[in-house]
Amino acid sequence: MALRWQRPTLDTRFHIDLSWWVEQGRDIRVYLADLLCDECAGTLTQLSADQMIDSVNPQTGEVHQVDPLWDSLISCCSHKPEYLSDDIPIVDGVFRILVANGNRALSVRELRERLGKRSPEVILRTLTAGEVYLGLRPY
Repeated sequence: MALRWQRPTLDTRFHIDLSWWVEQGRDIRVYLADLLCDECAGTLTQLSADQMIDSVNPQTGEVHQVDPLWDSLISCCSHKPEYLSDDIPIVDGVFRILVANGNRALSVRELRERLGKRSPEVILRTLTAGEVYLGLRPY
């Protein structure tokens, strides 16, 4: 049976497609580094680009190797008020929300809860208007 393409809806979940970054010849780590707060930026300049750190899941105690940029953005920077201000463009806001969520896919409705003033319809139109920005794609 052939798969049928469906138009994204308000319940469609989006994520950051990391392969898009590779296909575009862009380094997501450069973009992520620009999102770091001053405190984390100073600390992370000492780590090499391929160095991973241990992250412990507080619920399960499991230890995983993670990129220190992602870890800092999730555990520190995304909790600061300036990380997701009201004047941020929708695409940047969605990207930041997904980074802070560990790139776990979120529906447009869930993104709207975190973006604040923007309507879910505007968010959906922005994410599906044609060209892919920052690797934001339906999951």
